[in-house]
Amino acid sequence: MLFRSGFSWGAALFTVLWALWRGLWGWAAILLAAAVALDFAAAWLGLGEIGVAAIQIAFMLLVGFHGNDWRRARLMRRGYLFAGVVSGRDVSAAERRFFDREAALAA
Repeated sequence: MLFRSGFSWGAALFTVLWALWRGLWGWAAILLAAAVALDFAAAWLGLGEIGVAAIQIAFMLLVGFHGNDWRRARLMRRGYLFAGVVSGRDVSAAERRFFDREAALAA
């Protein structure tokens, strides 16, 4: 299975819904509980709108940076093997680079 590595805009913008869509049920529950807890903490601390927005943005960035790592870990638990990371301007270029590297290693 091939998917992007690094920051995930979908995970950052849609946190819980993204986790549910990707089948990360445990992470979806954790993210929902964390979002509720952060909202309660912000209200209890009496943070203003800017403080609440800063906390929400930090939470979204955290999820965006780690979302694809959670996906990779889930796939590895299901028996998929991590074959490596490659880059390319599009999917076909990345696949070509990967298979060229594998062929060179096998030779």
